[in-house]
Amino acid sequence: MINDKVLSIILGGGQGTRLYPLTESRSKPAVPIAGKYRLVDIPISNCINSDIKRMFVLTQFNSASLNRHIKNTYHFSFFSSAFVDVLAAEQTPGNKGWFQGTADAVRQSMHHFLRHDFEYALILSGDQLYQMDFNEMIQAHIDAKAEISIATIPVTEKDATSFGILKTDDHNVITSFIEKPATELLLDWKSNTSKEMKKQKKNHLASMGIYIFNRDLLIDLMKDEKNIDFGKEIIPQAISNHKTLSYQFEGYWTDIGSIDSFFDANLGLTNDIPEFNLYDSKQRVYTNARILPTSKISGTLLEKAVIAEGCIISAAKIEKSVIGIRSRIGKESTVINTYMMGNDEYESLESMEKRKPEVLKGIGERCFIKNTIIDKNVCIGDDVRINGGAHLKDEETENYVIKDGVVVIKKNAVIPKGFSL
Repeated sequence: MINDKVLSIILGGGQGTRLYPLTESRSKPAVPIAGKYRLVDIPISNCINSDIKRMFVLTQFNSASLNRHIKNTYHFSFFSSAFVDVLAAEQTPGNKGWFQGTADAVRQSMHHFLRHDFEYALILSGDQLYQMDFNEMIQAHIDAKAEISIATIPVTEKDATSFGILKTDDHNVITSFIEKPATELLLDWKSNTSKEMKKQKKNHLASMGIYIFNRDLLIDLMKDEKNIDFGKEIIPQAISNHKTLSYQFEGYWTDIGSIDSFFDANLGLTNDIPEFNLYDSKQRVYTNARILPTSKISGTLLEKAVIAEGCIISAAKIEKSVIGIRSRIGKESTVINTYMMGNDEYESLESMEKRKPEVLKGIGERCFIKNTIIDKNVCIGDDVRINGGAHLKDEETENYVIKDGVVVIKKNAVIPKGFSL
């Protein structure tokens, strides 16, 4: 089978500064998404659904929670060769530094990969939201006798300036590549896309950061230590010397690299027919199988709301919001355009009676919360008003960060009763 010849390498990314403060105490792939998952569940699930079950996740920042999540989640048969292993940056006699880029991360970890028998390396990003059958891409790679394949997605002229843009010939072989081109250059960088894509004015092919490399070529390309990044150096240099195939993908795909894109991707799940389909039985998204009770909702008007397991909700209204596991929302509170990540654990009545906390976990009574991301284990007191939006300037305090109008309440923050923003 093709799958037995593939080794998957999932890149955890750098420090994740654009997703700060969500990455203050966790790596990017460990950031909670959609109320009950983590970002790393997306590429791992795509691999499992494609029957690719040998995976490495490369990371170097705040990897403890990622390690814990993967250890608790992905268990395969004792008699299977399947695994998901986290490789954090490590100092060795031959290398004393951190990962310097995507290619450098693969180079430094190569000795781990080479202990396994494989013909093709499937290199994925750990911070993207999409559903893809990798078997189709791998088969296209083999059929074309390609040495490298790049998954590409048609984009508009407006979006093209934010991506690496490719040009192909009539056989989908990539002939040239440019990183984040200026608008005036784009006329010369149009590619042949489908009729449906052309109707949407998507005439440019952007790299999705998903690659297939033949094993021997990857080993060879890793020898030059000056080349530290796939998108900036490895791919542009390899195109002229090695047959590089473009595999066009036309499904939903978004790069979750910033607070803005992260916020939009989560709220998009509340649409009647979301572009990212969590309800597809053939493309399931896997995560930690927690044993949680059903959610309990009393007197709440729900409009386009996604509610995870184990919640206790007495709010007046929840609109276009994602409410994560073990969330608590008090009476007469209104939550709009908000992603609430929930809590890691419940606090018992006995514990609360003993501690007598001024502010309980979750959202208190008579609160108004809008355009907000509430990280894990946050305590918001009664009568709090947080109204995010373009009227707010970027700011950081001990308890929250404002980015592009989105208010992000930091993990474990305590917002006192009566606070207003």
